[in-house]
Amino acid sequence: MSFDYLLSKIKNNNFLLIGRAGIDIYPDPPGTKTENAKKFVSFLGGSSANMAVQLKKFNGNCNLLTRVSDDALGRLVINELDKYNINRNNIKFEKNEARISFAIVETRMKDHQSIIYRNNAADLFLNKNDVDSAKIENYDCILITGTTLASEPSRSAIFHALNIANKNNIPVIMDIDYRPYTWKNSTLASEIYMKASKKCTGIIGNEEEFGILANDNNNGQKLAESLSNHLDLVIYKKGERGSEIFTKNYSFKKGIFKVKPLKPTGAGDAFMGALIGALLNNYDLEKSVEIGSAAAALVVTKVGCSSAMPLQNEIEEFMRSNKIHN
Repeated sequence: MSFDYLLSKIKNNNFLLIGRAGIDIYPDPPGTKTENAKKFVSFLGGSSANMAVQLKKFNGNCNLLTRVSDDALGRLVINELDKYNINRNNIKFEKNEARISFAIVETRMKDHQSIIYRNNAADLFLNKNDVDSAKIENYDCILITGTTLASEPSRSAIFHALNIANKNNIPVIMDIDYRPYTWKNSTLASEIYMKASKKCTGIIGNEEEFGILANDNNNGQKLAESLSNHLDLVIYKKGERGSEIFTKNYSFKKGIFKVKPLKPTGAGDAFMGALIGALLNNYDLEKSVEIGSAAAALVVTKVGCSSAMPLQNEIEEFMRSNKIHN
C-alpha cells in the first residue's frame, strides 16, 4: 500500500471501528474527589466509542464492532451510541456474566484518579464469528485499539480481522492503547503488538506505548521510525513535546496547543478521531495532525470524553485564535 492509497480509502467514508465501548461516571460537580462524591454523572466511554463520536463530528460513517454486557449498562451503551448516530448493528450482547468496561474518572488535574474496572470485560469476548458476521470485506478503512489484543478470544478475533483486511487490501490503523492491567506482562504485550503491527497500515501511540512495542523504554522512538519502512503512517506522540510523524517518504514534527486542562483523559481518542476526520475532509496530513492536536487540547478542558469531543467548526474556531507551539 501507500499513503495515497490509505488516504483514498479514508475518503470513501466507510469505517469499521473495533474495540471497547463502556460507561464512564464522573464525580459531580467538577473538581470533586471520588471519595468525597455525593453524586455522579454518566457518559458513553471506551476508546473506540470515543473515537467514533469524534469521527462522527467530522461526518464520518462509523460502524462499531464489539461486545457489551447483557445488562442495563450494556443497554445504556447502546442507547448512547444511538444518540450519537453511530451504527451498532455489529454489536452483540455477551451473556457470560461479563461486565461492561466501567470507569470512575475525576474532572481534576491535581491528584487525579481514574479507576477502571475491566474484570471479565465483555468486549474481550469478541470472537471470530463476530468478525465474520461483520463482513469486514465491505468496509474501506478499519480502526482498531490495541486493548483488543490483550486476551482471548478477542486476540484471535483481531488477527482474524487483520488477515481478512490484508487479503482485501483494506487499510488498518491501530491506536496502541496499552493498558497494563489487561495484559499478563509487558513482554507478552510487546510480542503480540509487534505481530499485529506487521499486518497494519498505520500505528499511533505515545512514548510509553512504543516503548512497550520495543520491549525497551529507551528504544520506542527508534522503533517508531523503523516501522515507517513498511507502514504508511506512524505517529509517535510525546505529550507536551508534541509528536513526530513518519511516512515512507517523509517525516515531520508538530507541537501542541497549550490549554488549561480540567482533566487528563480523552486526548488520545480525540486526536485519533479528529485526525482521521480531517483527512476525510480533504485536509493534508500536516494540517490533519494539527487538527487532531487541537481536538485533544479541547477535550481535556471539558467534562467527559465522548460528550467533550468537539465539533469540526469548534476546532477550526479554536485554531484561529490559538497557535500551535512547536
